[in-house]
Amino acid sequence: MDTKKFISEGYKLFAAGDLKSLLERFNDDAEMINPESDYLPIGGSYRGKQEIAEYFMKLAEITQCTHLETKTMVQEGDTLVVTGDSSWVARSTGIAYDNPFVHVFKMRDGKVGSLRAYFDTSKLEHALHQAAGTGQSAGKPLHH
Repeated sequence: MDTKKFISEGYKLFAAGDLKSLLERFNDDAEMINPESDYLPIGGSYRGKQEIAEYFMKLAEITQCTHLETKTMVQEGDTLVVTGDSSWVARSTGIAYDNPFVHVFKMRDGKVGSLRAYFDTSKLEHALHQAAGTGQSAGKPLHH
């Protein structure tokens, strides 16, 4: 199996919004691990296809991906490390932001066994919690 091609196709499925086909590329007991944050609704770990599907649905609910580009793919055995650039818009505030990423895939039986994501959580936190154009936290008025 050409792992790099398999994962590249997965990014295309994500960009096209084809969640069903994307999930078919994960093992039934796969795990997705995102940075932990008390301020992000998508932080933490997701186990199994159902939880991973819920993650992708929540991501689509809070953000819109406007650009996704892989830059490098480095494979060592069953591990594939992908670096890339992405651009997003927070749906609640309209704030756009760029966020480079690193994804570490562990393959098992020809599918994704685990995916660990690394990205700048502060950029997403800012976009979700700032009122567009004001620098103020969304929903929290300043007190004088």
